[in-house]
Amino acid sequence: MTEPDAVGQPPAGDTALAIDVRDLRMRYGSNDVLNGVTFNAKPGEVIALLGPNGAGKTTTIEILEGFRMRSDGHVRVLDTDPAHGREAWRARFGIVLQSWRDHGRWKVRELLNHLGSLYAPYGGEGIERPWNTDELIEVVGLTEHIDKRVNSLSGGQRRRLDVAIGIVGRPELLFLDEPTVGFDPHARREFHDLVHRLSDMDSTTILLTTHDLDEAEKLADRILILAGGRIIADGSAEELSRRMSTEAEVRWTVNGKRLIHSTLEPTTYVRELFAQHGADLEDLEVRRATLEETYMNMVQQFEAGKVESAVRAFEEVTR
Repeated sequence: MTEPDAVGQPPAGDTALAIDVRDLRMRYGSNDVLNGVTFNAKPGEVIALLGPNGAGKTTTIEILEGFRMRSDGHVRVLDTDPAHGREAWRARFGIVLQSWRDHGRWKVRELLNHLGSLYAPYGGEGIERPWNTDELIEVVGLTEHIDKRVNSLSGGQRRRLDVAIGIVGRPELLFLDEPTVGFDPHARREFHDLVHRLSDMDSTTILLTTHDLDEAEKLADRILILAGGRIIADGSAEELSRRMSTEAEVRWTVNGKRLIHSTLEPTTYVRELFAQHGADLEDLEVRRATLEETYMNMVQQFEAGKVESAVRAFEEVTR
């Protein structure tokens, strides 16, 4: 384990970064779970970390949160080594777990008041902690349930409370694990608006783990794909869909007949179609593989035990 500030430690990271990870490694016995993970996140950036089960997502997040000691590598979260972060550092980030079922007998307002009071000593430097309880309850859509006991809330209402607990301390960095599980479509849209508010207005950095590719595409500024213990793709949803797609599907109609062709050079192929058919060319469509389709292809290779081929394929198209 590399000690902070020790001789031979990698040079200090960019203090403007909320997260700075370089060559992160984690080994359990002879098993390398993380094998050189490198990425960063800026203040106000929304990052989605995707990957199949067993890829190392949970281990990575737990290291960033300071709950697991890494084997090697350089890690800075809010300019602090998580392995040595103290309470004042922990007060600067929030966590929304996938499920959390404590404090069932507390009422909503009482619980948030209590948890918020724990953050009060750590305000300052332009950040007022905690969030005003009534304002927070309104933001997450629980005003009508403010005096209900936690164990009487529905699943969706409880999930809203989970989000409130995660942001009650006005975090500079927020970890979200499958945040909208149990949300109906309206609640999901409201949550997406909240994420954009946190990142745009409060410059909160958000690291999201989800299996919902549509949600990742809507929320994230950047998407990281973790497979085989390392980051194999990093970019916006549009960039990854474009760069990972090896072929585009061109569809068109000529004289009432619908035709389809796959090609690596869709622009050139469309020019040729216009040159050949001119005004007879109708209903032209060019479709690249979506992020979900590309991701699912990688997952299928992973689950089939073809980890190395999946990694090589993705590295090749993301260079």
